[in-house]
Amino acid sequence: MSILKIARMGHPVLRRVADRVENPLDPEIQRLIADMKDTMKDAGGVGLAAPQVFQSKAIMVFYVPAFRKSDDPDDAEIPLSVLINPEIEAIGDEIVDGWEGCLSIPGLQGVVPRWNKIRYRGLNEYGDEVESIAGGFHARVVQHEYDHLIGVMYPERMEDMTLLGFADELRDNPPETTFRQAASSGEGLDENADDDSKEA
Repeated sequence: MSILKIARMGHPVLRRVADRVENPLDPEIQRLIADMKDTMKDAGGVGLAAPQVFQSKAIMVFYVPAFRKSDDPDDAEIPLSVLINPEIEAIGDEIVDGWEGCLSIPGLQGVVPRWNKIRYRGLNEYGDEVESIAGGFHARVVQHEYDHLIGVMYPERMEDMTLLGFADELRDNPPETTFRQAASSGEGLDENADDDSKEA
């Protein structure tokens, strides 16, 4: 498989709505999915959407590492997963804040409000229909990647731009702020999986 170049914020491919995938089993789509998995792993991320690798297709790959799960049964460890032509809907009206990073915005992180619980559906890499309820970090990852499929970057979701900064500076100088958090929380998304807020 191949490690693909990652598009950075400002490239037009990240601003458009991705095209639906007509046939998930098409060899080119299967190759793209395999390459996306390898690229995400190589970049140290927890999620990647096809527009991030210059392919305007409604495909995302993601996983939830064990250390990210919470007490919420809908926020468990999730193995590497593929979601094609996804749809998401909020469950309830609870909004939580969390740190997010993005492989397309290297080095930066910001506090982003997200629905705490969602239902998502779509197709897996074999063309089978899938549906799941996600909470906490799981929900945050899926919403972040879904945004890439509709041409939205996480800074556009931020409510306070003073909470956008370089990850190393924020670690050394954490801002004083109050987060909206779920009863059982511990979130933060930096598509990179090794530190406190992973990137997607």
